[in-house]
Amino acid sequence: MTDLESRNFFTDKELVANPYEYFDRLRSQCPVHPEPHHDVMMITGYGEAIEVYNDNDGFSACNSVTGPFPGFPVPLEGDDISDLIAEHRDKLPMSDQLPTMDPPAHTDHRALLMRLITPKRLSENEEFMWRLADRQLDTFIEQGQCEFIRDFAQPFALLVVADLLGVPDDDRDRFTENLLHRPKEHGIGSTDEHAMAHNPLEFLYGQFTAYIEDRRANPRDDVLTGLASATFPDGSTPEVIDAVRIAANLFAAGTETTVRLLSTMLYFVAEDPELQERLRSDRSLVGNFVEESLRIESPIKGDFRLTRRPVTVGGVDVGPGTTVMVLNSAANRDPGQFPDPHTLDIERDNARTHLAFGRGAHTCPGAPLARAEAKVSLNRILDRMTDIRISEEVHGPPRDRQFTYVPTHILRGLAFLGLEFDGQ
Repeated sequence: MTDLESRNFFTDKELVANPYEYFDRLRSQCPVHPEPHHDVMMITGYGEAIEVYNDNDGFSACNSVTGPFPGFPVPLEGDDISDLIAEHRDKLPMSDQLPTMDPPAHTDHRALLMRLITPKRLSENEEFMWRLADRQLDTFIEQGQCEFIRDFAQPFALLVVADLLGVPDDDRDRFTENLLHRPKEHGIGSTDEHAMAHNPLEFLYGQFTAYIEDRRANPRDDVLTGLASATFPDGSTPEVIDAVRIAANLFAAGTETTVRLLSTMLYFVAEDPELQERLRSDRSLVGNFVEESLRIESPIKGDFRLTRRPVTVGGVDVGPGTTVMVLNSAANRDPGQFPDPHTLDIERDNARTHLAFGRGAHTCPGAPLARAEAKVSLNRILDRMTDIRISEEVHGPPRDRQFTYVPTHILRGLAFLGLEFDGQ
């Protein structure tokens, strides 16, 4: 790798393909290290990442999705910029979404979401997952090949969330058309610096506004009525837009990351016949394999924060108004936490301590959903396919594989995955 200071993490396409040597070199200099091109403090150490995630007084999540792009709308001056954040945060992209909220607004809106992701509802949703997995596999299994992301992971992840939220069956094709068949060249975290031109959630807002207004006027015995009638912890009724944001966030955050997890798992299974056979013959290993996949290839590379006041992280002083990037992908390969961190070890005893779902107040509320999707998908795939392998026609021979990764500094995962297999 060339000189560390010359690499621009946010635009360097080589780092999209493999960021891990870059992360290791940053961490070796200091786990709290400045990135010179966009004035971002990069957090690559496991302990330091947890420090940031657990400090809601010192850090705001207002920029958690966009980081330095487009930057804060006014100069950040003073020893405590909390009032400036409160006054101007609504001018930042995605400011109405749960990941960018701070307490107490975040506490209230997260509680609203958790009223939907109950153990009972998750159990009902998991029953649907088993049926959906078979239905999706049926669309291509006789062909003996597939592009896994397009043919399975994307429609599966989207329809699981649609079912969880009670989207009517007749409307699900419309969701698929609008959310899967849209241009993706300029998504959140794109390596194109001009990517954040607009909020990509208009379709979801329109759909769920109509659903919630209808259910409030005409309640039914369905999940959408539960969403429409859910209240904040103090018993007050949210505005329609508040409930809409919760539903939209679950779609936006819950589908794309699950797609990356599922494709990562199938990549590992297809590239390692011994691993594939171990998982097929001993399904008790599937759960920890999911956790180790999340650790070694975290679907979210990192999360941003903005310092409110002077703070110290890992012994390093960080001034107010500093954009901080907590690199989950780097923390999850910190050798101080995970010995031999670049090796996939499905019996790793602390795999579940990874930070793929974040930590602290903003821990991903959909983590149980993603874990269930991964376990159900892999079990049914192993039941119905043998000799799963990487398509040499698509990706080249074993010693010269060619893979393309999604071109963003936020998401980590394959853009497509060609597989071949024997069906059964």
